[in-house]
Amino acid sequence: MELQILECVPNVSEGRNRRVIESLADAIRSRAGVHLADIHMDPDHHRSVFTILGPPPAVEAAALALAAATVHAIDMRTHRGVHPRIGALDVLPFVPIKGLTIAEAVTVAHRAGQALGNRLDLPVFFYGEAALTPERRQLSAIRDGEYEGLEKKLRDPGWRPDAGPVRFNPRTGATAVGARGILVAFNVWLDSDNLDAARAIARAVRESTGGLPGVQAMGVPLARRGIVQVAMNLLDYRTASLPRVFNRVRSEAALRAITIRRSELVGLAPREAFEGATPESVGLSDFIPEKVLETHLPPE
Repeated sequence: MELQILECVPNVSEGRNRRVIESLADAIRSRAGVHLADIHMDPDHHRSVFTILGPPPAVEAAALALAAATVHAIDMRTHRGVHPRIGALDVLPFVPIKGLTIAEAVTVAHRAGQALGNRLDLPVFFYGEAALTPERRQLSAIRDGEYEGLEKKLRDPGWRPDAGPVRFNPRTGATAVGARGILVAFNVWLDSDNLDAARAIARAVRESTGGLPGVQAMGVPLARRGIVQVAMNLLDYRTASLPRVFNRVRSEAALRAITIRRSELVGLAPREAFEGATPESVGLSDFIPEKVLETHLPPE
């Protein structure tokens, strides 16, 4: 039987308290058979992203263990950050990496989402390939109004959760659970504090406003560093590779007399996403080989 590897990339609404993040990492590691490949903490986004790899049953068990630890540790009533979010465990995507179909990842997502609703009383919305309605396919639609608008959203019959209770819990919020292909999260830090410029660059780069195919982008402030950032998701890294996206951001910044300070990967990226370019050429000045997805996979 072919080896099966599933990826799960939970995003939690805590990016400042290292003790809390380590406790969540320990919850993942407590489940046998999984590999915690990466942890990315961001204090300005006030968000952390974990990358979990392993056989589907083990990854599902680790995701549920993380969820239980998250709702215990994080209180959304005190959360403020620049990244859109709807809950303590904001998003839980499952990604087929090896020996699995997207349909099999959807099955895991649906089972995990039902468990979150039943065991942890979390309102759950299914998105991406796991969406039950076209209106919920896009994560941005589920996040519209964010945590602050969630109580009102849950009162709308059109936004009844796909799993879990309808009621609003101010401590935990809600969770989006999905299945998708490989996504590359890539942020470019500008050597500027001009938020309007960052937002204009994001508009020029993202697909929805005429930019690169499969690219989502937003301009956000990094207040703790005194600069701004273009934060991006590359939904199709084969069409819009890291070099192509970086060069587009750099050229748009140059039009506004802004230089690039550096870039960062949130989580892992497939080797193919670099399109033969060096990490340094796309601004990844502190790059380590472990940020490449294939370094965590068994050899072919």
